Amino acid sequence: MQKKFLTNLALLLFLNFLIKPFWIFGIDRTVQNTVGDADYGFYFTIFNFAFVFNILLDAGITNFNNRNIAQHVHLLNKHFSSLVILKFLLTFVYVAVIFAVALTIGYKGEQLTMLAWIGFNQFLLSFILYLRSNVSGMLMFRTDSFLSVLDRVLMILMCAALLWGGFTGRVFKIEWFVYAQTAAYLVTMIVAMAIVIRKAKFIKLSWNWPFFLVILKKSFPFAILVLLMSVYNRVDSVFIERLLDKEEGNRQVGIYAHSFRLLDALNQFAWLFAVLLLPIYSRMIKMKQELSKMIRLPYALLITSAIIVVTGSFFYRVEIMEWLYPRGELESAAEFADKLNQSARVYGILMFGFLGSTTMYVFSTLLTANGNLKQLNLIALSGIMVNFGINILLIPKLQAAGAAYASLATQLFTAGAYLIMAQYYFRFKVDYRFVFTLVLFVILVIGFNLISKELSFHWLVSFSIMLIASLISAFALRLINILEIIRLLKERER
Repeated sequence: MQKKFLTNLALLLFLNFLIKPFWIFGIDRTVQNTVGDADYGFYFTIFNFAFVFNILLDAGITNFNNRNIAQHVHLLNKHFSSLVILKFLLTFVYVAVIFAVALTIGYKGEQLTMLAWIGFNQFLLSFILYLRSNVSGMLMFRTDSFLSVLDRVLMILMCAALLWGGFTGRVFKIEWFVYAQTAAYLVTMIVAMAIVIRKAKFIKLSWNWPFFLVILKKSFPFAILVLLMSVYNRVDSVFIERLLDKEEGNRQVGIYAHSFRLLDALNQFAWLFAVLLLPIYSRMIKMKQELSKMIRLPYALLITSAIIVVTGSFFYRVEIMEWLYPRGELESAAEFADKLNQSARVYGILMFGFLGSTTMYVFSTLLTANGNLKQLNLIALSGIMVNFGINILLIPKLQAAGAAYASLATQLFTAGAYLIMAQYYFRFKVDYRFVFTLVLFVILVIGFNLISKELSFHWLVSFSIMLIASLISAFALRLINILEIIRLLKERER
Protein backbone atom coordinates (compact mmCIF):
# COMPACT_ATOMS: atom_id res chain seq x y z
CA MET A 1 0.00 0.00 0.00
CA GLN A 2 2.87 2.39 0.70
CA LYS A 3 4.23 1.83 -2.81
CA LYS A 4 0.79 2.35 -4.36
CA PHE A 5 0.35 5.53 -2.34
CA LEU A 6 3.75 6.96 -3.31
CA THR A 7 3.61 6.18 -7.02
CA ASN A 8 0.11 7.55 -7.47
CA LEU A 9 0.78 10.52 -5.20
CA ALA A 10 3.78 11.40 -7.39
CA LEU A 11 1.61 11.41 -10.52
CA LEU A 12 -1.21 13.30 -8.83
CA LEU A 13 1.13 15.96 -7.45
CA PHE A 14 3.03 16.28 -10.73
CA LEU A 15 -0.13 16.96 -12.73
CA ASN A 16 -1.51 19.36 -10.15
CA PHE A 17 1.79 21.21 -9.71
CA LEU A 18 1.92 21.49 -13.49
CA ILE A 19 -1.57 22.94 -13.90
CA LYS A 20 -3.00 24.45 -10.72
CA PRO A 21 -0.30 27.03 -9.90
CA PHE A 22 -0.82 28.57 -13.34
CA TRP A 23 -4.56 28.58 -12.74
CA ILE A 24 -4.23 30.18 -9.30
CA PHE A 25 -1.49 32.71 -10.00
CA GLY A 26 -1.83 33.16 -13.75
CA ILE A 27 -5.62 33.17 -14.17
CA ASP A 28 -7.49 33.54 -10.86
CA ARG A 29 -5.11 36.23 -9.53
CA THR A 30 -5.10 38.07 -12.86
CA VAL A 31 -8.89 38.08 -12.90
CA GLN A 32 -8.94 39.77 -9.47
CA ASN A 33 -6.29 42.28 -10.48
CA THR A 34 -8.23 43.02 -13.68
CA VAL A 35 -11.75 43.40 -12.28
CA GLY A 36 -10.68 44.94 -8.95
CA ASP A 37 -11.04 43.88 -5.33
CA ALA A 38 -14.66 45.03 -4.99
CA ASP A 39 -15.99 43.10 -8.02
CA TYR A 40 -13.94 40.02 -7.15
CA GLY A 41 -15.07 40.31 -3.53
CA PHE A 42 -18.67 40.34 -4.80
CA TYR A 43 -18.05 37.07 -6.68
CA PHE A 44 -15.97 35.53 -3.87
CA THR A 45 -18.67 36.12 -1.23
CA ILE A 46 -21.42 34.54 -3.33
CA PHE A 47 -19.15 31.64 -4.29
CA ASN A 48 -18.42 30.87 -0.65
CA PHE A 49 -22.09 31.27 0.26
CA ALA A 50 -23.05 28.70 -2.40
CA PHE A 51 -20.16 26.45 -1.39
CA VAL A 52 -21.29 26.31 2.25
CA PHE A 53 -24.50 24.55 1.15
CA ASN A 54 -22.68 22.32 -1.33
CA ILE A 55 -23.24 19.26 0.85
CA LEU A 56 -26.96 19.37 -0.01
CA LEU A 57 -25.91 18.41 -3.54
CA ASP A 58 -24.00 15.44 -2.23
CA ALA A 59 -25.46 14.44 1.16
CA GLY A 60 -22.19 12.66 1.96
CA ILE A 61 -22.63 10.28 -0.98
CA THR A 62 -19.19 10.95 -2.46
CA ASN A 63 -17.19 10.09 0.67
CA PHE A 64 -19.48 7.17 1.50
CA ASN A 65 -19.24 5.88 -2.07
CA ASN A 66 -15.44 6.23 -2.17
CA ARG A 67 -15.05 4.19 1.03
CA ASN A 68 -17.75 1.67 0.04
CA ILE A 69 -16.50 0.99 -3.51
CA ALA A 70 -12.93 0.61 -2.19
CA GLN A 71 -14.18 -2.18 0.08
CA HIS A 72 -16.86 -3.65 -2.25
CA VAL A 73 -15.95 -3.04 -5.90
CA HIS A 74 -18.65 -5.43 -7.15
CA LEU A 75 -21.36 -2.97 -5.99
CA LEU A 76 -20.36 -0.31 -8.54
CA ASN A 77 -22.99 -1.18 -11.17
CA LYS A 78 -25.85 -1.51 -8.68
CA HIS A 79 -25.06 1.73 -6.86
CA PHE A 80 -24.25 3.84 -9.90
CA SER A 81 -27.54 3.17 -11.69
CA SER A 82 -29.51 4.52 -8.72
CA LEU A 83 -27.19 7.14 -7.27
CA VAL A 84 -27.24 9.18 -10.49
CA ILE A 85 -30.98 9.75 -10.02
CA LEU A 86 -30.49 10.56 -6.35
CA LYS A 87 -27.86 13.17 -7.21
CA PHE A 88 -30.33 14.98 -9.48
CA LEU A 89 -33.03 14.90 -6.81
CA LEU A 90 -30.62 16.46 -4.33
CA THR A 91 -29.92 19.24 -6.84
CA PHE A 92 -33.50 20.47 -6.54
CA VAL A 93 -33.16 20.54 -2.76
CA TYR A 94 -29.89 22.51 -3.04
CA VAL A 95 -31.36 25.11 -5.40
CA ALA A 96 -34.42 25.62 -3.20
CA VAL A 97 -32.34 26.07 -0.04
CA ILE A 98 -29.69 28.46 -1.40
CA PHE A 99 -32.28 30.77 -2.91
CA ALA A 100 -34.50 30.66 0.18
CA VAL A 101 -31.55 31.58 2.42
CA ALA A 102 -30.26 34.17 -0.07
CA LEU A 103 -33.63 35.95 -0.15
CA THR A 104 -33.86 35.78 3.63
CA ILE A 105 -30.51 37.53 4.16
CA GLY A 106 -31.28 40.18 1.55
CA TYR A 107 -29.68 39.03 -1.72
CA LYS A 108 -31.31 40.56 -4.80
CA GLY A 109 -30.77 41.51 -8.45
CA GLU A 110 -27.21 40.85 -9.61
CA GLN A 111 -26.48 38.82 -6.50
CA LEU A 112 -29.26 36.33 -7.32
CA THR A 113 -28.20 36.11 -10.97
CA MET A 114 -24.61 35.39 -9.97
CA LEU A 115 -25.86 32.87 -7.40
CA ALA A 116 -27.82 30.99 -10.10
CA TRP A 117 -24.71 30.53 -12.26
CA ILE A 118 -22.45 29.63 -9.34
CA GLY A 119 -25.09 27.23 -8.00
CA PHE A 120 -25.20 25.46 -11.38
CA ASN A 121 -21.40 25.23 -11.35
CA GLN A 122 -21.52 23.72 -7.88
CA PHE A 123 -23.90 21.04 -9.18
CA LEU A 124 -21.53 20.20 -12.03
CA LEU A 125 -18.53 20.08 -9.69
CA SER A 126 -20.37 17.91 -7.17
CA PHE A 127 -21.34 15.45 -9.90
CA ILE A 128 -17.74 15.32 -11.15
CA LEU A 129 -16.50 14.55 -7.64
CA TYR A 130 -19.09 11.77 -7.30
CA LEU A 131 -17.97 10.25 -10.60
CA ARG A 132 -14.33 10.50 -9.49
CA SER A 133 -15.17 8.76 -6.20
CA ASN A 134 -16.06 5.69 -8.27
CA VAL A 135 -12.80 5.91 -10.16
CA SER A 136 -10.61 6.31 -7.05
CA GLY A 137 -12.69 3.74 -5.15
CA MET A 138 -11.59 1.20 -7.77
CA LEU A 139 -8.01 2.41 -7.05
CA MET A 140 -7.74 3.76 -10.62
CA PHE A 141 -5.60 6.59 -9.31
CA ARG A 142 -3.92 7.44 -12.63
CA THR A 143 -7.23 8.03 -14.35
CA ASP A 144 -8.46 10.03 -11.37
CA SER A 145 -5.29 12.13 -11.48
CA PHE A 146 -5.97 13.22 -15.05
CA LEU A 147 -9.61 13.95 -14.26
CA SER A 148 -8.51 16.09 -11.31
CA VAL A 149 -6.83 18.62 -13.62
CA LEU A 150 -8.96 18.42 -16.77
CA ASP A 151 -11.40 21.13 -15.70
CA ARG A 152 -8.56 23.49 -14.76
CA VAL A 153 -6.80 22.94 -18.10
CA LEU A 154 -9.98 23.86 -19.95
CA MET A 155 -10.58 26.90 -17.73
CA ILE A 156 -7.03 28.12 -18.30
CA LEU A 157 -7.45 27.93 -22.07
CA MET A 158 -10.79 29.76 -22.07
CA CYS A 159 -9.85 32.44 -19.52
CA ALA A 160 -6.49 33.05 -21.21
CA ALA A 161 -8.29 33.66 -24.48
CA LEU A 162 -10.68 36.11 -22.80
CA LEU A 163 -7.98 37.90 -20.79
CA TRP A 164 -5.22 38.18 -23.38
CA GLY A 165 -6.63 36.96 -26.70
CA GLY A 166 -8.37 40.19 -27.61
CA PHE A 167 -11.37 38.28 -29.04
CA THR A 168 -14.02 40.41 -27.36
CA GLY A 169 -12.44 43.85 -27.57
CA ARG A 170 -13.86 44.64 -24.14
CA VAL A 171 -12.56 44.71 -20.56
CA PHE A 172 -12.80 41.35 -18.82
CA LYS A 173 -15.89 40.96 -16.63
CA ILE A 174 -16.20 38.76 -13.57
CA GLU A 175 -19.23 37.07 -15.18
CA TRP A 176 -17.00 35.70 -17.94
CA PHE A 177 -14.92 33.97 -15.29
CA VAL A 178 -18.04 32.13 -14.08
CA TYR A 179 -19.15 31.20 -17.61
CA ALA A 180 -15.71 29.69 -18.37
CA GLN A 181 -16.04 27.52 -15.27
CA THR A 182 -19.45 26.30 -16.46
CA ALA A 183 -18.12 25.20 -19.85
CA ALA A 184 -15.07 23.47 -18.35
CA TYR A 185 -17.11 21.57 -15.76
CA LEU A 186 -19.59 20.39 -18.41
CA VAL A 187 -16.85 18.87 -20.58
CA THR A 188 -15.12 17.24 -17.58
CA MET A 189 -18.39 15.76 -16.34
CA ILE A 190 -19.06 14.18 -19.75
CA VAL A 191 -15.57 12.63 -19.87
CA ALA A 192 -15.81 11.29 -16.31
CA MET A 193 -19.30 9.94 -16.97
CA ALA A 194 -18.09 8.02 -20.03
CA ILE A 195 -15.29 6.38 -17.99
CA VAL A 196 -17.55 5.30 -15.13
CA ILE A 197 -20.31 4.03 -17.41
CA ARG A 198 -17.78 1.82 -19.20
CA LYS A 199 -16.39 0.39 -15.96
CA ALA A 200 -19.80 -0.07 -14.34
CA LYS A 201 -21.15 -1.82 -17.43
CA PHE A 202 -24.07 0.56 -17.05
CA ILE A 203 -27.29 -0.30 -18.88
CA LYS A 204 -30.07 1.92 -17.50
CA LEU A 205 -31.01 4.18 -14.62
CA SER A 206 -32.89 2.60 -11.76
CA TRP A 207 -35.49 4.38 -9.63
CA ASN A 208 -35.26 2.63 -6.27
CA TRP A 209 -36.78 4.66 -3.44
CA PRO A 210 -35.94 2.15 -0.66
CA PHE A 211 -32.33 2.13 -1.90
CA PHE A 212 -32.29 5.96 -1.87
CA LEU A 213 -33.38 5.97 1.77
CA VAL A 214 -30.78 3.37 2.75
CA ILE A 215 -27.97 5.29 1.03
CA LEU A 216 -29.06 8.61 2.54
CA LYS A 217 -29.19 7.03 5.98
CA LYS A 218 -25.69 5.57 5.58
CA SER A 219 -24.22 8.70 4.02
CA PHE A 220 -25.94 11.15 6.38
CA PRO A 221 -23.04 11.27 8.90
CA PHE A 222 -20.65 11.96 6.00
CA ALA A 223 -22.97 14.75 4.83
CA ILE A 224 -23.10 16.41 8.22
CA LEU A 225 -19.31 16.25 8.53
CA VAL A 226 -18.70 17.86 5.13
CA LEU A 227 -21.35 20.50 5.81
CA LEU A 228 -19.84 21.45 9.17
CA MET A 229 -16.31 21.58 7.74
CA SER A 230 -17.51 23.67 4.79
CA VAL A 231 -19.15 26.14 7.14
CA TYR A 232 -16.09 26.85 9.25
CA ASN A 233 -13.76 26.83 6.23
CA ARG A 234 -15.81 29.08 3.94
CA VAL A 235 -18.09 31.29 6.02
CA ASP A 236 -15.46 33.92 6.92
CA SER A 237 -15.96 35.99 3.77
CA VAL A 238 -19.75 35.92 4.26
CA PHE A 239 -19.29 37.26 7.79
CA ILE A 240 -17.05 40.06 6.47
CA GLU A 241 -19.57 41.09 3.81
CA ARG A 242 -22.54 40.95 6.21
CA LEU A 243 -20.91 42.64 9.24
CA LEU A 244 -19.32 45.57 7.38
CA ASP A 245 -20.81 48.31 5.18
CA LYS A 246 -21.53 47.14 1.62
CA GLU A 247 -18.67 48.81 -0.29
CA GLU A 248 -16.11 48.36 2.48
CA GLY A 249 -17.37 44.82 3.04
CA ASN A 250 -16.71 43.83 -0.60
CA ARG A 251 -13.29 45.52 -0.47
CA GLN A 252 -12.35 43.69 2.73
CA VAL A 253 -13.52 40.39 1.19
CA GLY A 254 -11.21 41.15 -1.74
CA ILE A 255 -8.31 41.73 0.66
CA TYR A 256 -9.15 38.49 2.48
CA ALA A 257 -9.24 36.70 -0.89
CA HIS A 258 -5.64 37.82 -1.56
CA SER A 259 -4.44 35.54 1.23
CA PHE A 260 -7.14 32.90 1.13
CA ARG A 261 -6.29 32.16 -2.50
CA LEU A 262 -2.83 30.94 -1.44
CA LEU A 263 -4.09 29.02 1.58
CA ASP A 264 -6.81 27.39 -0.52
CA ALA A 265 -4.22 26.42 -3.15
CA LEU A 266 -2.09 24.70 -0.52
CA ASN A 267 -5.15 23.00 0.94
CA GLN A 268 -6.03 21.66 -2.49
CA PHE A 269 -2.64 19.95 -2.69
CA ALA A 270 -2.99 18.60 0.86
CA TRP A 271 -6.49 17.39 -0.05
CA LEU A 272 -4.93 15.24 -2.78
CA PHE A 273 -3.33 13.19 0.01
CA ALA A 274 -6.76 12.64 1.56
CA VAL A 275 -8.20 11.58 -1.82
CA LEU A 276 -5.62 8.79 -2.01
CA LEU A 277 -5.61 7.94 1.68
CA LEU A 278 -9.34 7.41 2.21
CA PRO A 279 -9.70 4.29 0.01
CA ILE A 280 -6.27 3.03 1.14
CA TYR A 281 -7.07 3.41 4.84
CA SER A 282 -10.53 1.91 4.30
CA ARG A 283 -9.10 -1.20 2.68
CA MET A 284 -6.27 -1.54 5.21
CA ILE A 285 -8.67 -1.26 8.15
CA LYS A 286 -10.96 -3.88 6.62
CA MET A 287 -7.97 -6.21 6.10
CA LYS A 288 -6.65 -5.38 9.61
CA GLN A 289 -3.26 -4.29 8.32
CA GLU A 290 -0.71 -2.28 10.31
CA LEU A 291 -1.41 1.44 9.85
CA SER A 292 1.42 3.24 11.64
CA LYS A 293 3.75 3.50 8.63
CA MET A 294 0.93 4.68 6.38
CA ILE A 295 0.22 7.42 8.95
CA ARG A 296 3.81 8.52 9.44
CA LEU A 297 4.76 8.67 5.74
CA PRO A 298 2.08 11.10 4.43
CA TYR A 299 2.05 13.15 7.63
CA ALA A 300 5.80 13.65 7.57
CA LEU A 301 5.62 14.82 3.95
CA LEU A 302 2.75 17.20 4.68
CA ILE A 303 3.84 18.71 7.98
CA THR A 304 7.42 19.23 6.77
CA SER A 305 6.16 21.10 3.71
CA ALA A 306 3.73 23.08 5.86
CA ILE A 307 6.45 24.24 8.27
CA ILE A 308 8.60 25.52 5.40
CA VAL A 309 5.74 27.28 3.60
CA VAL A 310 4.11 28.77 6.69
CA THR A 311 7.34 30.12 8.17
CA GLY A 312 8.52 31.54 4.85
CA SER A 313 5.10 33.11 4.25
CA PHE A 314 5.24 34.90 7.60
CA PHE A 315 8.72 36.35 7.14
CA TYR A 316 8.13 37.34 3.49
CA ARG A 317 4.45 38.29 3.78
CA VAL A 318 4.87 41.89 2.56
CA GLU A 319 7.07 40.93 -0.40
CA ILE A 320 4.73 38.13 -1.49
CA MET A 321 1.60 40.31 -1.36
CA GLU A 322 3.29 43.18 -3.23
CA TRP A 323 4.54 40.76 -5.90
CA LEU A 324 1.17 39.10 -6.44
CA TYR A 325 -1.02 42.20 -6.20
CA PRO A 326 0.86 45.23 -7.62
CA ARG A 327 -0.45 48.78 -7.55
CA GLY A 328 -3.34 49.42 -9.92
CA GLU A 329 -3.34 52.17 -12.53
CA LEU A 330 -6.07 54.15 -10.77
CA GLU A 331 -4.78 53.45 -7.27
CA SER A 332 -2.99 56.17 -5.30
CA ALA A 333 0.23 55.47 -3.41
CA ALA A 334 -1.58 55.87 -0.09
CA GLU A 335 -4.40 53.51 -1.11
CA PHE A 336 -1.93 50.90 -2.31
CA ALA A 337 0.16 51.15 0.87
CA ASP A 338 -2.97 50.65 3.00
CA LYS A 339 -4.11 47.68 0.92
CA LEU A 340 -0.64 46.10 1.01
CA ASN A 341 -0.39 46.52 4.78
CA GLN A 342 -3.79 44.91 5.33
CA SER A 343 -3.15 42.08 2.86
CA ALA A 344 0.23 41.26 4.41
CA ARG A 345 -1.24 41.26 7.90
CA VAL A 346 -4.07 38.91 6.91
CA TYR A 347 -1.66 36.65 5.00
CA GLY A 348 0.74 36.40 7.93
CA ILE A 349 -2.09 35.26 10.22
CA LEU A 350 -4.07 33.08 7.85
CA MET A 351 -1.23 30.91 6.56
CA PHE A 352 -0.51 29.44 10.00
CA GLY A 353 -3.81 27.61 9.61
CA PHE A 354 -2.13 25.37 7.05
CA LEU A 355 -0.35 23.59 9.92
CA GLY A 356 -3.78 22.60 11.19
CA SER A 357 -5.05 21.66 7.74
CA THR A 358 -2.22 19.19 7.10
CA THR A 359 -2.88 17.48 10.42
CA MET A 360 -6.61 17.41 9.74
CA TYR A 361 -6.31 15.89 6.26
CA VAL A 362 -4.40 12.86 7.58
CA PHE A 363 -6.14 12.13 10.87
CA SER A 364 -9.72 13.05 9.96
CA THR A 365 -9.34 10.84 6.87
CA LEU A 366 -8.17 7.98 9.06
CA LEU A 367 -11.13 8.44 11.42
CA THR A 368 -13.52 8.67 8.45
CA ALA A 369 -12.19 5.38 7.06
CA ASN A 370 -12.70 3.85 10.51
CA GLY A 371 -16.31 5.02 10.66
CA ASN A 372 -15.93 7.47 13.58
CA LEU A 373 -18.35 9.94 12.01
CA LYS A 374 -20.19 10.87 15.21
CA GLN A 375 -16.98 11.96 16.91
CA LEU A 376 -15.80 13.84 13.82
CA ASN A 377 -19.09 15.70 13.60
CA LEU A 378 -18.92 16.76 17.25
CA ILE A 379 -15.43 18.16 16.68
CA ALA A 380 -16.54 19.98 13.52
CA LEU A 381 -19.57 21.42 15.33
CA SER A 382 -17.29 22.70 18.07
CA GLY A 383 -15.12 24.24 15.36
CA ILE A 384 -18.11 26.16 14.00
CA MET A 385 -18.87 27.55 17.45
CA VAL A 386 -15.27 28.74 17.78
CA ASN A 387 -15.31 30.23 14.28
CA PHE A 388 -18.64 32.06 14.62
CA GLY A 389 -17.78 33.48 18.02
CA ILE A 390 -14.41 34.89 16.99
CA ASN A 391 -15.74 36.23 13.66
CA ILE A 392 -18.61 38.10 15.33
CA LEU A 393 -16.28 39.48 17.99
CA LEU A 394 -13.32 40.53 15.83
CA ILE A 395 -14.54 41.44 12.32
CA PRO A 396 -16.24 44.73 13.35
CA LYS A 397 -12.95 45.77 15.01
CA LEU A 398 -10.24 44.22 12.83
CA GLN A 399 -12.12 43.67 9.53
CA ALA A 400 -10.45 41.00 7.33
CA ALA A 401 -7.74 40.39 9.94
CA GLY A 402 -10.47 39.41 12.41
CA ALA A 403 -11.69 36.71 10.03
CA ALA A 404 -8.10 35.51 9.63
CA TYR A 405 -7.76 35.08 13.40
CA ALA A 406 -11.06 33.17 13.44
CA SER A 407 -9.89 30.84 10.67
CA LEU A 408 -6.54 30.21 12.38
CA ALA A 409 -8.09 29.44 15.75
CA THR A 410 -10.62 27.07 14.15
CA GLN A 411 -8.03 25.16 12.11
CA LEU A 412 -5.69 24.63 15.06
CA PHE A 413 -8.51 23.68 17.44
CA THR A 414 -10.07 21.09 15.12
CA ALA A 415 -6.70 19.67 14.05
CA GLY A 416 -5.69 19.12 17.66
CA ALA A 417 -9.01 17.45 18.39
CA TYR A 418 -8.69 15.11 15.37
CA LEU A 419 -5.17 14.15 16.42
CA ILE A 420 -6.24 13.37 20.00
CA MET A 421 -9.24 11.40 18.77
CA ALA A 422 -7.11 9.30 16.39
CA GLN A 423 -4.69 8.54 19.19
CA TYR A 424 -7.59 7.49 21.43
CA TYR A 425 -9.04 5.02 18.91
CA PHE A 426 -5.87 3.61 17.39
CA ARG A 427 -3.48 3.78 20.37
CA PHE A 428 -0.45 4.69 18.28
CA LYS A 429 2.86 4.60 20.10
CA VAL A 430 4.11 8.17 20.45
CA ASP A 431 7.26 8.64 18.40
CA TYR A 432 9.20 11.07 20.62
CA ARG A 433 12.14 11.06 18.24
CA PHE A 434 9.88 12.28 15.43
CA VAL A 435 8.42 15.01 17.67
CA PHE A 436 11.89 16.18 18.74
CA THR A 437 13.05 16.19 15.11
CA LEU A 438 10.07 18.34 14.10
CA VAL A 439 10.82 20.86 16.86
CA LEU A 440 14.47 21.02 15.78
CA PHE A 441 13.38 21.47 12.18
CA VAL A 442 11.09 24.38 13.11
CA ILE A 443 14.00 26.10 14.88
CA LEU A 444 16.25 25.59 11.85
CA VAL A 445 13.65 26.94 9.39
CA ILE A 446 13.10 30.05 11.52
CA GLY A 447 16.86 30.55 11.60
CA PHE A 448 17.15 30.18 7.83
CA ASN A 449 14.44 32.83 7.37
CA LEU A 450 16.11 35.26 9.76
CA ILE A 451 19.45 34.86 7.99
CA SER A 452 17.98 35.06 4.48
CA LYS A 453 16.19 38.32 5.32
CA GLU A 454 19.56 39.90 6.08
CA LEU A 455 21.06 38.98 2.70
CA SER A 456 21.50 41.78 0.20
CA PHE A 457 19.95 39.87 -2.73
CA HIS A 458 16.54 40.44 -4.31
CA TRP A 459 13.92 38.96 -1.99
CA LEU A 460 13.07 36.14 -4.43
CA VAL A 461 16.71 35.01 -4.38
CA SER A 462 16.83 35.18 -0.58
CA PHE A 463 13.51 33.31 -0.37
CA SER A 464 14.84 30.60 -2.70
CA ILE A 465 18.00 30.23 -0.60
CA MET A 466 15.80 29.75 2.47
CA LEU A 467 13.71 27.11 0.69
CA ILE A 468 16.78 25.17 -0.46
CA ALA A 469 18.38 25.26 2.99
CA SER A 470 15.11 24.12 4.61
CA LEU A 471 14.68 21.23 2.17
CA ILE A 472 18.27 20.09 2.70
CA SER A 473 17.63 20.12 6.46
CA ALA A 474 14.44 18.06 5.98
CA PHE A 475 16.43 15.47 4.05
CA ALA A 476 19.31 15.52 6.53
CA LEU A 477 16.96 15.04 9.50
CA ARG A 478 15.18 12.28 7.52
CA LEU A 479 11.79 13.94 7.84
CA ILE A 480 11.73 13.32 4.10
CA ASN A 481 13.55 10.02 3.83
CA ILE A 482 14.59 9.61 0.20
CA LEU A 483 16.22 6.22 0.76
CA GLU A 484 13.07 4.86 2.38
CA ILE A 485 10.92 6.18 -0.46
CA ILE A 486 13.22 4.61 -3.08
CA ARG A 487 13.16 1.31 -1.18
CA LEU A 488 9.36 1.32 -1.12
CA LEU A 489 9.14 2.10 -4.83
CA LYS A 490 11.44 -0.83 -5.63
CA GLU A 491 9.36 -3.28 -3.61
CA ARG A 492 6.90 -5.46 -5.43
CA GLU A 493 3.29 -4.62 -4.78
CA ARG A 494 1.89 -6.99 -2.19
